Amino acid sequence: MYNKIDKEIIKSLTDISGSENVIYDNENLELYSRDYTENLSFLPEVIIKPADAKEISEILKLANIHLIPVVPRGGGTGLSGGALPLYGGICLSMERFKKIIEIDCENYQATVEPGVITQIFQENCEELGLYYPPDPASRGSSFLGGNLAECSGGPRAVKYGVTKDYVLGLEVVLPTGEIISTGAKVLKNVSGYNLTQLMVGSEGTLGIITKIYFKLIPLPKFRKVILVAFNSIEDSAKTVSKIFQSGITPAAIELMERSAIKAAEDQLGKKFPNTNAAAQLLIEVDGNYEESLDKDIESIAETVMENGAYDVILAEDNQKMNDLWALRRCIGEAVKSISEYKEEDTVVPRAKIPELIKGVKEISEKYGITTICYGHAGDGNVHVNILKDKMNETEWNENLDTAIREIFTHTVSLGGTISGEHGIGYSQKSYLSIALGENEIALMKNIKKTLDPNNIMNPGKIFAE
Repeated sequence: MYNKIDKEIIKSLTDISGSENVIYDNENLELYSRDYTENLSFLPEVIIKPADAKEISEILKLANIHLIPVVPRGGGTGLSGGALPLYGGICLSMERFKKIIEIDCENYQATVEPGVITQIFQENCEELGLYYPPDPASRGSSFLGGNLAECSGGPRAVKYGVTKDYVLGLEVVLPTGEIISTGAKVLKNVSGYNLTQLMVGSEGTLGIITKIYFKLIPLPKFRKVILVAFNSIEDSAKTVSKIFQSGITPAAIELMERSAIKAAEDQLGKKFPNTNAAAQLLIEVDGNYEESLDKDIESIAETVMENGAYDVILAEDNQKMNDLWALRRCIGEAVKSISEYKEEDTVVPRAKIPELIKGVKEISEKYGITTICYGHAGDGNVHVNILKDKMNETEWNENLDTAIREIFTHTVSLGGTISGEHGIGYSQKSYLSIALGENEIALMKNIKKTLDPNNIMNPGKIFAE
């Protein structure tokens, strides 16, 4: 259904963005053919790096005329294949959109371009005493635009919310080339449909974000971190809800089972406390009064010890806190280095985490697969990594899809859904009907068709053909 790119189209793209920003050598095409999703690779035909919304508009108008697919790309750190150019075409890289235009300390707002790296933006805010809490594991390399496309969360979502909770408005280029503004730099806004939130989480299928207006909050002055060891993963999971029932809302509660921690130790080349524990919780509290945090930590320690914990370790300084967070942040890459894998991004009401993990382990045993669970237990978001490990190729191919479907069906039966922060993209689209009904999917497809009548914008994502 799509046309190939010829010399005339290359010339037109060059006229739009300049020859130095239109790339089609084999080495770069290979580099831009993959993101962080498993070992998948799809070659684009050309890479273009536009400088502003007007250039993107011209590129999309050209793509519509010639029926050429366009795949927007940020930092390439996605975990569901959102940036994979399934049908070749144009890979539209946002890496030149890297300006922090303004940080407004009076109104606690910021205006940024989508190619800004998340961590750089956070650090710029923190230097001014401001805080942008969304905190994906890839924050050192992921772009803010990609965070919006997937509605990234991270560990601190339990207290502070996810990306969508900080977006006031956007500048967006629609698939047909029109440039629109959504939202406003205000905290209240019910002027028509909420187009801002339609774009956030749309995985690059409804438009290309070229400017972001963020809400910020004051930076907490203090934080404290503890590492809590358990003899069973079930006890660790059950304890999460008990902490909230005690009246405390931590900034983060991360669950890590033993095999996840050992993989991280191997990756970092260093040992951590209680690594033979069946599971551990990494818990952070933050606020403006250190005495209050000390009381919170004491209360949490009492709660976890009453619910099966056998050791509580307090990270007493910033270096120790950062070391523990380094352990947690490297788990994803560490687990993936073990063998061929599939990563699932399940999310349930947090009181259902024990049932979720119990079901995952039962399904794993049923099909003889290895699963490693870790993730954001405070908001019910558990990453389930399914490893090929010692399975032979035949068993892996025969059992994998069935096991994933059962895990997702189990997740939905608990009131959950199949993606909390990684998106559906390419790798999860065949499972979407487990979470959503025919009417919901049909409505989404109609929205897509209305905004993108020629289906050129990131085709092949979210919906099964």
